[in-house]
Amino acid sequence: MHFFAEEVIVLLIDDRKVYGCLRSLDHHGNIVLEGARERIIVGDLYCDVPLGLFVIRGESSILIGQLRFGMEDLPEDMMCVSEEEIKKAQKVEKEAKDLKSFMMKRMGFLDFLD
Repeated sequence: MHFFAEEVIVLLIDDRKVYGCLRSLDHHGNIVLEGARERIIVGDLYCDVPLGLFVIRGESSILIGQLRFGMEDLPEDMMCVSEEEIKKAQKVEKEAKDLKSFMMKRMGFLDFLD
């Protein structure tokens, strides 16, 4: 399969999604993307954070796939926001997850009441 100089998406082991123009791929799975950007999604908000020239170690990637030019994979109700706004939304989401985890640990004794 030949997709050099094509737009690709790379899914990373830490659940990040990086888009860019594939410039290099070696036998170790190391990837070089030009004009790379990370798409951050929080709820119905998203932001493409520019990364520039980006090197991904082969052990960090799960999947690489070619994108069709002009095809967007986002639902219509998604709203593009600034990098600052998406960082705030990420912080709120993390705080909510941490609080939920804390409450589940504190309420763990209720399992014994069944």
